[in-house]
Amino acid sequence: MNRTVLFLSLAGGLALTALVLGLPQVTRPRTDPVVEVKTPPPTPRLPVQGTPGSLTMTSRLSHPYVPAGSSEVFATVDLMGAEVPGSKRRPVNLALVIDRSGSMSGYKLAQAKQAARHLVGLLRDEDRLAIVHYGSDVKSLPSAQATAAQRERMLQYVDGIWDDGGTNISAGLSAGRYQLSTAQEGFGVNRLILLSDGQPTEGTTDDEGLTRQVRELRATGITVSAIGVGTDFNEDLMQGFAEYGAGAYGYLEDAGQLAALFQKDLQQASTTVARDVTLTFTLPTGTVLGEVLGYNARQSGNQVMVSLPNFSAGQLERVVVRLSTTGETVGQTVRVTDLTLNYTDLIRNVGVENGAALSAVVTDRQEEIVAKQDKDATVYAVRARSAVNLKKAAEALSEGRREEAKGYIQQNQVMFNEASAVASPAAVASDLAEQQATLDEYESAGSDEEVRSAAKKSKVKALRGFGKVGSTY
Repeated sequence: MNRTVLFLSLAGGLALTALVLGLPQVTRPRTDPVVEVKTPPPTPRLPVQGTPGSLTMTSRLSHPYVPAGSSEVFATVDLMGAEVPGSKRRPVNLALVIDRSGSMSGYKLAQAKQAARHLVGLLRDEDRLAIVHYGSDVKSLPSAQATAAQRERMLQYVDGIWDDGGTNISAGLSAGRYQLSTAQEGFGVNRLILLSDGQPTEGTTDDEGLTRQVRELRATGITVSAIGVGTDFNEDLMQGFAEYGAGAYGYLEDAGQLAALFQKDLQQASTTVARDVTLTFTLPTGTVLGEVLGYNARQSGNQVMVSLPNFSAGQLERVVVRLSTTGETVGQTVRVTDLTLNYTDLIRNVGVENGAALSAVVTDRQEEIVAKQDKDATVYAVRARSAVNLKKAAEALSEGRREEAKGYIQQNQVMFNEASAVASPAAVASDLAEQQATLDEYESAGSDEEVRSAAKKSKVKALRGFGKVGSTY
């Protein structure tokens, strides 16, 4: 790689640290005179807790004290599903959709069938399951209640699955949707688990068309989890399925781990405590959206809406947003953003709306800005920024630009080292270790298979860095 290009790339990464470390980045000079404040400024609300329910919301601002003028800050919002000790798991209506195209032949299909048998063994009489397998065509065992007799029939059906044909994901999704719809009204949780090891080659093959299909599934109340096996599938497409489908995404190099992932997804589905989850940022005059890191967001006027997955008991998801806020007068409390969390509480079976707000105080004391910087929010922001770089690194590595890919990881190391000065070395020790491990893997990846594997692992790490913790397996 050209040394000048690499240097500029690294320099750009270093500039990002100004957004999350030390002083907020001032984007226009202050023109108003400093006003002497004889009384201490009010302490901003940090963190802010939402009203108790099946979801708990905790929000933070990276810089609760800002200089006069326009500054860039990060808002982080943690959402946690409530634990329900001693509760009986919720009955589920499942469709397991298995890719049995030619590329699945041998070990992968054998492990997929073994995992399907394991899933059947975990079901209870009150659950329902449909089994769909697709190649060029689609075969289905119709949805049925998982009684002892039906579970035996399901096991026999799994034994008869064979490898054949291309990869018609759209037909598999359509068949799974139909099977779920036959009993959907009787269940609070309706979930499609998609397994694939390859690119779509038949039926609908474009990403936009397939993503639209998944969004339609979610609109009907069906969640979609997507599990990719091996290194040949389209991870961006499968990650999109999980995000738009409000389910989970998993990547496995070894199909032998499928049984554990099926079990985990069943556990998540059967302990669901909230669905139809939407987080809305309302931006007052003076606040401008920079970006929502790692999530697809919709902006309408001064409102930014982020759709989130269904939440199981104890599940954590985090949203990090970069904002520009403006304060004119020293001592002024500036409203940075209002937060509204809407969801269906499945514990109480009611719709819930929670609200919170994040504010900052304008000061002319730089030492106060640094001293009051929120350590946790700073680390979360650096993780989200590093996740952006990880995605770029994965793409560069996949396209043969190894030195450029390593440069993005080196940028991340600089950011985390800088963050350690704000939080502590211990707060980012695991992050630095992970960045070094990624750098070592990029260095050692020799074959095309190893390169694809390293790229997919980086994208999984990026999802977690963005805050998609519970919905990434």
